[in-house]
Formats: sequence, C-alpha cells, structure tokens
Amino acid sequence: MKYPLCFVFGLAVLLGGCGRADNKAEYSAMRQDAAESAPQANAPSAAAEESEDATAEIKSGPKPGAEPVVAPSRLLIYHADLRLKVDNLPRASTSLDSLVRRNSGYLSASTEVRADGEWRQEMTIRVAPARFQPLMAALGGVGTVEEKKLTTDDVTAQHADVAARLATKRAVEKRYIDLLARAKKISEVLEIEGKIGEVREEIESTESRLKTLNDEVAYSTISLTCYQLLSQTVPEAPVVSFASRVVESFYTGWTIITSLFIGLVALWPFLLLTPVIWWAVRRWRNRRQTAA
Repeated sequence: MKYPLCFVFGLAVLLGGCGRADNKAEYSAMRQDAAESAPQANAPSAAAEESEDATAEIKSGPKPGAEPVVAPSRLLIYHADLRLKVDNLPRASTSLDSLVRRNSGYLSASTEVRADGEWRQEMTIRVAPARFQPLMAALGGVGTVEEKKLTTDDVTAQHADVAARLATKRAVEKRYIDLLARAKKISEVLEIEGKIGEVREEIESTESRLKTLNDEVAYSTISLTCYQLLSQTVPEAPVVSFASRVVESFYTGWTIITSLFIGLVALWPFLLLTPVIWWAVRRWRNRRQTAA
C-alpha cells in the first residue's frame, strides 16, 4: 500500500514542477515581448528624465568631474564706412591695394570718377573679422580720415532660426517624397509633386539666405571713399582789339535803329488815329469861336 501512495505523490510533484516551469517560460516570454516594446513606449519619459536632469544640473551647477558646457560663439557682422582725403590718389591707391593683400582681404568692387573738383575712388573691401580692426587702423594712415562709421550686427539667433527652418523644410520634403513613392492615383501624384515643388522653392530661398549670412559673418565689409582735390584754373579775360570794339559798337547802333523802326511799325494804329483826333479837336475849337 505504501508504494502506490509514494508513486502517486511523486507523480503529483513532477506534474507541479512541470507546470511551474511552463508558467516561468511563458512569463519570461511575456517579459521579453514587453522589453522589446518598452523603448518606444517609454521614450518620452526617458527624454523627460534627461530634460529634468539637465535642468537640475543647470540650477545646481555641473557635477564634480563633469566637463564644463561651452556656450556657442556669437555670429557677428562687421561693417565700416571710411572717407579719406589724400594728396596723391594714384600713390594712395597703390598703398591701399598693398594693405588689403597684406591682410588677406580682397576688393569686391571699385569705382573711379572725376567730378565736382574731386578725383574720387570708391572701393568695397572684404576681409576676415580677425583682420578687420588691423586693416582699419592701417587704412587710416594712408590719408586724412574725414568720416568713419562702424556697425556690428549680432545674427546668432537669426542664423539659428534660418538653419532650423531649413532643416524643417527638408524633413517636409522627405515626407512628401515618401508619400509620392506610395501614391497610386495620378491625381495624388500631381498633387504631391506640386507640394514638393513649393517646398523646394522655399528650401532654395532659405539656403540662399543662410549662405548670405555665412558670407557676411565670414568676411567683414569696409566701404572706402578715397579722394584728391583737383586744382581749377580761372580763365583769363580775353583781350579785345580797337577794331573789334568799333565793329561791336556799329553792330550795337544798328541793333538800336532796327529796334526803333520795329517799334514804330508796331504803333501804326496810333499813327493813323492821330490826324483824325487832331481834325476833330480843331473843328470843335472853331465851333466854339463861332458861337462866341
């Protein structure tokens, strides 16, 4: 009787152990499935935790042994207007070209003109920001500085905004391209292609603006006006001979006679009325004398 009971008890223990093993394997599989889907579900919370950690670090200061956070450098645009008066413009122009090359700059525009008693040369100089101040000091020694204006524009935020808008527009273009690959109807294809064209125009405009900002930051601008005063000679009075004066007087007298004759011709109505008026007045006087 003991052996059947032991056999039954052992079978029950074996079945219970197998059941627990099956439950454990099933639970492990469930945990693995949950672990695979957990990163997507918990991504926002992880980002939130990182944000909270960053905020706490900003408030409390960097942790001991952590690398310091380096602030982004400012993006500055330098521009200057300079007006110089020189004694010899060709010699000054040669000195200016030498100074520009020595400071690794270049001339983007140059105009030379003679007007208003001046021999003037207007130049636009581009130079790296690191050589902006040394070049300005050197240019001031070429002649007499009559006008000098300096301006500095901080475009750090503007540059970041343009770059962010460019990245956003490129992401929108990529999504439209993905939609175009899955489109099946012609109407959908045409509509998506129109949207892609609009986005690409915006991308090109934003890229152009970003390129302009980068160029203005990379090279400062100096608008230089260099001029030399020109001597103006006063013409001498011409020498008039005696014969020339006689001829001029004869011509003047003839002009006066001609003008008088033309004036008399213009008065012909009065010349015709004068005899009539004289006859009427004389007749009136005769009648008064007869009546008296």
